[in-house]
Amino acid sequence: MAATRLIPMHQNKGRSLRQCIADRTEYAKNGEKTEHGQYVTAYACDPKTVEEEFLLSKQEYLNITGRKPKGDIIAYQIRQSFTPGEISPEEANKVGYETAMRFTKGNHAFIVATHVDKAHIHNHIIYNSTTLSCDRKFRNFFLSFLALQRVSDLVCLEHGLSVIKPLPYGERDKRTVYPQRPSFRSNLRNQIDMILADSDIKDVDMFLTKLKDSGYEIKRGKHIAVRGGEQKRFIRLRSLGAGYTDEDIRSRVLKFEETKKPEEKKSWTRPKRDFDMLIDIQKKLAEGKGKGYERWAKLYNVKQVAKALMFLQDHGIRDDETLEQKTNAASDYFNELSASIKKQEKRLAEISDIRKHIVNYMRTKDVYAAYRKSGYSKKFLEEHRAEILLHKAAKQAFDKLQVKKLPTIKALNLEYAQVLDRKKKLYAEYRKAKKDMSDYQVAKHDIDQILNLDAEKKEQQRQKSRETTL
Repeated sequence: MAATRLIPMHQNKGRSLRQCIADRTEYAKNGEKTEHGQYVTAYACDPKTVEEEFLLSKQEYLNITGRKPKGDIIAYQIRQSFTPGEISPEEANKVGYETAMRFTKGNHAFIVATHVDKAHIHNHIIYNSTTLSCDRKFRNFFLSFLALQRVSDLVCLEHGLSVIKPLPYGERDKRTVYPQRPSFRSNLRNQIDMILADSDIKDVDMFLTKLKDSGYEIKRGKHIAVRGGEQKRFIRLRSLGAGYTDEDIRSRVLKFEETKKPEEKKSWTRPKRDFDMLIDIQKKLAEGKGKGYERWAKLYNVKQVAKALMFLQDHGIRDDETLEQKTNAASDYFNELSASIKKQEKRLAEISDIRKHIVNYMRTKDVYAAYRKSGYSKKFLEEHRAEILLHKAAKQAFDKLQVKKLPTIKALNLEYAQVLDRKKKLYAEYRKAKKDMSDYQVAKHDIDQILNLDAEKKEQQRQKSRETTL
């Protein structure tokens, strides 16, 4: 039994014709859904260059007829879904090919991609809106979906498959109760409550780690945002309501924060530098600043130079060579810390991946063993496709990460805590090193600029003295 649907595919606003065709065809040809392209066939085109051939036919249509399409339909898609366990992927692809050939009467190029990633096998048939002769376009006639269903039913009967029997409206089952589906936000709130109920959570980093282990992707910035496996967009925690904002979660993690008075809470402020870079006064005057700004900028620069000189005196710097050496040393130390932190973050990501795949591997180990004993039966594969794919993905991950002997979850958790502790300590040094590097660089910039200004003034005085002697 096959259910069909005819879908006109439109050109998206802001995207080229080629991009729109490629997006649709690439999704249909996805190797993870079609067993690496094993179940992809085509008529009058090559699956590898289908978007180029579709685009070329549309250009040829314009050259032959001189007519521009009235609408924005670039192709049509037929979705053909079969009852689980009734058909094999090979036969489903043949049924889809014959259905497309009869429905288009062989006048349109098309590809047939059979997806086997779901419990029900289904076809994505994409055919060009322009005919092979490039002088006509497909006309989506009235009740075309009924004609498509009849063609599909006829092909299914020829292959010994069942068909959908239409019932009068009065005899159809009518749904009166609709199950309430929990929203992504509701699921996220429940997951946060479950994690925070654990007494082992001691800080926000540990909370986010637990949230990541439960299948959520974390994006840290001004506001924390998370995204689940089926979500298309990130959800900011502050949009979940009272009790789930960034501040509320910190208060729930650090329970003693709830008893503090508002005036006792300290807000983090960015540390201010004692001095800053000098202002290029001539450049600002050229941009239209006035005399008042010039006077203020000169006084500002004098103060910054004095502060820079005090900085050099405090650090025992008495010549330009020493300043350059210390500036380079501060930069090298900062870069070294930055590389070390990235290394720790990479290891944390590896541990999380290994931990996830070990859980999937152990959970699906028995199913895969039974699959091997069945002689890799296709029927068994269809019944346990999700578990078998998870098991294969775990094996591939172990090979990629070069894991020879599987570690225990306890050992991984211990290593994760140790690496996370090292990363926190490095971050404390990282902030100080960043400030030191910035201070040295600004001091060097100010001193270099003053020395250049002094050299320019001396050169101007020499030129004036030469002109007076002449």
